[in-house]
Parts: sequence; structure tokens; C-alpha cells
Amino acid sequence: MKNTILKQNLKNGKQSIGSWITIGHQAVVDVLAHAGFDWLCVDLEHTAIDYNELQILLAFIQSHNIAALVRVSKNEEVVIKKALDAGADGIIVPMICSGTDARQAVAYAKYPPVGKRGVGLSRAQQYCFGFDEYKNWLEDNLVIIAQVEHIEGINNIKDIISTEGIDGAFIGPYDLSASLGVPGQFNEPPVQQALQKFEQACINNTSVGYHVIEPDYELVKQKIEAGYNFIAFSTDYHFMGRTAFAQMKKLTLLNGERK
Repeated sequence: MKNTILKQNLKNGKQSIGSWITIGHQAVVDVLAHAGFDWLCVDLEHTAIDYNELQILLAFIQSHNIAALVRVSKNEEVVIKKALDAGADGIIVPMICSGTDARQAVAYAKYPPVGKRGVGLSRAQQYCFGFDEYKNWLEDNLVIIAQVEHIEGINNIKDIISTEGIDGAFIGPYDLSASLGVPGQFNEPPVQQALQKFEQACINNTSVGYHVIEPDYELVKQKIEAGYNFIAFSTDYHFMGRTAFAQMKKLTLLNGERK
């Protein structure tokens, strides 16, 4: 049974917290799924995960009755089609900079007459045995999130969120800061001004997303208080790495220099 809850939560502005899968192993999914996330997103843009691994990861995520999203590698027809045919409940499409970009993403994800996605018979369609059910599910439940991660997208944000078929806008903080010449410096005035413009346009008008990179719940709390309702909380390797670094630092301090 494919997920229908996430779409309804996004429509109603309800809080939804997920995390990012960058390590292509099902054990990572099993651990994070048990942590209580509402969704998990497999990243195809900045990882070595291939489509065979993607299909396995999606199946594991969905076996926990949570939504399985894919951050596709780019806003391109075959890339989006293959991710959805693998069984994703939704996609996060990077570098959406205009209404034209947003309409293109929707067209690549939806079947005619709404879009122009080619019809495949793969896992999503139960290898042809569930095509009609999938087609009906797709019309009302597919999630399409526009990732806004460039100042050009901020300047066109109203056109992006008004695009039919876009369920929310999601900030990619690193690329946004990079587009302003200060990569990774989120507190710099130009970045903060861009975020303010984004929030003013989106909050109360669509689902509003942000990727909180650091595995610190206080940062998530701040975004919730600011009005964000679709939050990616860190990544698999950040959760693992931060814990390892912190605990080893404490151990070193406790014992002095390790021999």
C-alpha cells in the first residue's frame, strides 16, 4: 500500500519530520525508521547510490509504513521517471529557480494529460499488475517538493509555489548560501535576507521545508517555531559521525592523551 498520509499532511500544513539517506544500505534505513521519522529521503544527487540500490532502499522504507522520498539528481525527464517507477512516494527536485522549472518537474512526474511522463511497468506499477491502482494513487497522492537553493529561486518564489502540482518549497541552505558567495555561512546578512523573503512568501501559503544539517533538535525546534512544517533532520552520516566524534572527544579528555 503506497503512502497517502504525507500528501494530506502537506496539504493541511501539519508538521512532518524526516531525514536523509546517503549510505546505500538497508540497515541504515532500518535504524532511522525505528527512530520515529515521518519520512526518509534517498539522495541521488550527491551520493553513489544507484537505481538498483534505490529500489531496495525504497522497499525497506515503505516496509516501516513511512513515506519514501527521493531527492533526484536533477530536474530531468528520465531521472524523475526512473525514481518514480522505482516506487517513490514523492520526489524532491533540486535547483528549482523559476515557475518554468517547477512546471517542468510536475510534467515529468505526472502522466498525460496533466504531464508527459512515459508509462513504465516497474515496481511502482506492480510490474503491470497494479497499473490502474498506481495511476489513481498518482493523481491524488504523489508528493512533489521544489528545492529552492539559489537566490534566483528566492526571487521567483511566488511563481514556484503557485505552480499546480507543487506541494511545498524546501530550502537547501548550503547551495543557497553558495549562490550568494558565502557557502556554508548561514548567518551572513544576504543569506538571512533571502530566508526572510522565502518565509514571507511561503509560510501560510504552502508547506515550507528546510534541511537542518546539524543533528541538534534545538535547531529543528527553531525552524518549527519559525513556521516550517516539512523539515529534513540531518543525514545518516551526520548522526553517526557527530556521535562518534563527541564520544571519542570525551573519552580522550577523560583519559588524557590516549597511548
